[in-house]
Amino acid sequence: MAYIKAQKSKAYFKRYQVKFKRRREGKTDYRARIRLINQDKNKYNTPKHRFVVRFTNKDIIAQIVSASIAGDIVLAAAYAHELPRYGLEVGLTNYAAAYCTGLLLARRVLKLLELDEEYEGNVEATGEDYSVEPAESRRPFRALLDVGLIKTTTGNRVFGALKGALDGGLDIPHSDKRFAGFDKDKKVLDPEVHRKYIFGGHVASYMKTLMEDEPEKYQSHFSDYIKRGLEPDGLEELYKKVHAAIRADPSLKKSEKQPPKEHKRYNLKKLTYEERKAKLVARVQALNSAADCPDGDEDDD
Repeated sequence: MAYIKAQKSKAYFKRYQVKFKRRREGKTDYRARIRLINQDKNKYNTPKHRFVVRFTNKDIIAQIVSASIAGDIVLAAAYAHELPRYGLEVGLTNYAAAYCTGLLLARRVLKLLELDEEYEGNVEATGEDYSVEPAESRRPFRALLDVGLIKTTTGNRVFGALKGALDGGLDIPHSDKRFAGFDKDKKVLDPEVHRKYIFGGHVASYMKTLMEDEPEKYQSHFSDYIKRGLEPDGLEELYKKVHAAIRADPSLKKSEKQPPKEHKRYNLKKLTYEERKAKLVARVQALNSAADCPDGDEDDD
């Protein structure tokens, strides 16, 4: 038999270290995370906050998070499924909804820290880049953008949430190069294009295109908009009302939905020993009775 060299010896496996669980699952980029949570030693136990934005199929999650040895601590959170309370019931995952979610989180955390009156942010969304300026008494609340595994392409929805948080009064280091409307050749942000995305103008233009070219597709794609009587020309006014409602009352309200009285069971209930024994006896008796019973056809013959 030919000699086969052991490439991975016992020494290799003794020194092998299993990667972190969230790295194995492909959920966390630890190279990026360590740079976001590292804190200067001379700041002792001062929390370093992150503005975390995550997208699901039907929701947008925005949180202000700080890291600790015991785990991440969430200071405040806002979700796109809260927006129906402010008048936005459809399109809860687009760029405009991301802006609303970021604005809601910013106003909520500033109200929690009693900074909402001192830092109102950019009240009118013009699409231009905005950075909050420090006041005389307290500095603005600072956080770092945490995009997770999202590809940071120009016009990504995560930057819509970032813009909402900036207009809401948070201090987040950023560049305008990734906002919707940035011209790569001229290297200048077009505020009009960015404003169009903030107020759902891109959705309105697509609705108009489908209404003219493919009415059937329009009926299926925008059925929720049609049920609520929303037309392309009325989207901007809708988003303006939503922004005003968020600034008026950004506080968190608990759901009034009652918990179910009876929980659904998706698996069979586990039988006791006596029940299993009785079930077995019944099966044996059924088999014996079937074996003792003569065939009816043979008796007729």
